[in-house]
Amino acid sequence: MLRWTIFLIVFGILDFYAFQAFRTFTKNNWILAIYWLFTLLVVGNFVYSYYGFNRSNGFSHANAYAVGFFIAILVPKIVLLLVMFGEDIFRIPHAIYRYFTEGNSAQGNYFPARREFISKIALGLAAIPFASIIYGIYKGRYNFKVLKYTLHFEDLPKAFDGYRITQISDIHSGSFDNIEKVQYAVNLVNEQQSDVILFTGDMVNNKADEMHPYMDIFGELKAKDGKFSVLGNHDYGDYVSWESEDAKHKNLEDLKTIQRQLGFDLLLNESRYLEREGDRIALLGVENWGVGGFKKAGDLKKASTHIDEKDFKILMSHDPSHWENEVIQDAYHYHLTLSGHTHGMQFGIEIPGWIKWSPSKWRYKYWAGIYKEMGQYINVNRGFGYLAFPGRVGIWPEITVIELKKGASVS
Repeated sequence: MLRWTIFLIVFGILDFYAFQAFRTFTKNNWILAIYWLFTLLVVGNFVYSYYGFNRSNGFSHANAYAVGFFIAILVPKIVLLLVMFGEDIFRIPHAIYRYFTEGNSAQGNYFPARREFISKIALGLAAIPFASIIYGIYKGRYNFKVLKYTLHFEDLPKAFDGYRITQISDIHSGSFDNIEKVQYAVNLVNEQQSDVILFTGDMVNNKADEMHPYMDIFGELKAKDGKFSVLGNHDYGDYVSWESEDAKHKNLEDLKTIQRQLGFDLLLNESRYLEREGDRIALLGVENWGVGGFKKAGDLKKASTHIDEKDFKILMSHDPSHWENEVIQDAYHYHLTLSGHTHGMQFGIEIPGWIKWSPSKWRYKYWAGIYKEMGQYINVNRGFGYLAFPGRVGIWPEITVIELKKGASVS
């Protein structure tokens, strides 16, 4: 109750300033009534969804849309608060000054024309995130992008010069609600005609049966040298309640079986060799390992048991914090690590060559794209699906294609 009281007080302050902008901009009672009705419906649905959340069944589509539309009104109201409060910082001291210097004659709304102008500016600015979030819910979550990188390695085996890897990550099949869009994305993966497909975890939100409607679609994924996968933090079923530990264990085993039925070679702290014309590269996959309370089932030492220190190595590890905290410091040199997990928080601004920003950077040092440290690369995939917020704004669902080239790195 205390938490919801604080929430309502904070939201009430936001709404006070948001309403000031609307009331200054228009006196039409119908528009003001629609404003309040829309706000009450969205907030009421959000609160109802919270109390109706069933921990045993996990986060539903209804929960997701309640969160999505709440965010769609929350962010614009924050913009309105910042602008209108900033104007009050100037206006209120001036009003107090006039009261003490002019007495009772200093009455009325100060700077009405200015107030109306600032309200219009505030509403215009607030419309930008509102429209962006609505777009992100309506189209952004299925706005799949193919991102291509070429990485150079002097010690890449000659037969693998030009070798192409397609990476997908964070499918979160339980969030999908459009089979045709998912089919389009799988077709897009196959169109890349890469040599191998690597999936870096989080096939489901919580339960293995979330994948059942999409088995035929993801079963169509194909690559010449096969498909390999690892587990992500959501695959273990840690975020829902189970009737018993046996039920939770069975869910994980069912998910492992599903991945194999889809044709994935699931690597559980294991390694394989990809071979071509007498050359080979080592492919390793660890279970989830992450900082900040996430499961640490990954065992890099165990995964590397059967490989040689001099092998060219590609590592699949779901959480990029593993690379930062363990991989790049390891005695073995892992040439390329592939991760996901962050989703880029499904919100940000990316303009190639100019800006790359997301709130995700406050949580993860390596949150999207290619990074290089100590002569080792990591690609953090922005994710194939989405979670909780049913949309993406600026950080689009990603299919990564990486071409390996033999030779010195190009600046």
